[in-house]
Amino acid sequence: MRLEGKVSLITGGGSGIGRESALLFANEGARVVVVDIDDRAGEDTVTMVREAGGEAVYVHADVSRANDCENMVRTAEERYEKLNVLFNNAGILHENDSDAESTEEQVWDFTMAVNLKGVFFGCKYGIPALRRAGGGSVINTASFVALMGAATPQIAYTASKGGVLALTRELAVVHARENIRFNALCPGPLRTELLMKFLDTEEKRQRRLVHIPMGRFGEASEMARAALYLASDESSFVTGTEFKADGGITAAYVTPL
Repeated sequence: MRLEGKVSLITGGGSGIGRESALLFANEGARVVVVDIDDRAGEDTVTMVREAGGEAVYVHADVSRANDCENMVRTAEERYEKLNVLFNNAGILHENDSDAESTEEQVWDFTMAVNLKGVFFGCKYGIPALRRAGGGSVINTASFVALMGAATPQIAYTASKGGVLALTRELAVVHARENIRFNALCPGPLRTELLMKFLDTEEKRQRRLVHIPMGRFGEASEMARAALYLASDESSFVTGTEFKADGGITAAYVTPL
């Protein structure tokens, strides 16, 4: 098992990438702390993990709140005595996120609070726990839009994910000698509830699909497998990366400097 003996904390664990990662990590031997703001969804994930023979606990947290993030890390250590893997995955894509002219300030602030400050808080309180465990892996969910513009305007989301990528790089450098690795998972467009609610017409979906060389949306389970690699010791010399699992979209449209 690739995560045997490890303790993993996953935010946004009630759905999408977070749920699939919780199930996969547990199947690979990890004890999992499932974090979400939706209690029913988070508890459902824990039930699924346990029914599959794994071990998990649910913690309610709004990742935009420092106290909640501090508590989720504390709970991981109190329940399982350590923390080895921190997956800052929680994120939102607001239905009214659009271009700079039409996006309201409150949409911008809310998006930044969850997508960027939430990652900061996870790292702020998670790093000391990882240090106490002798090191570990931090995975921050960014996006392919951190590397290129989105065809459908989503200015706050894109800016927030660019911030996640920059934060990840700096933390990777700062903590490299402490055996704490930081990598940004950059998914391409996925067939998740988050994106499908935003791309709510066939026209919008086709506008996104036409840019993906593989010609399809990715699946949350595929992102979970990418996260598993970053969480495991197989990626022991991997830090500071923009780990792209995007169906080739950035290869097709981003030109290296």
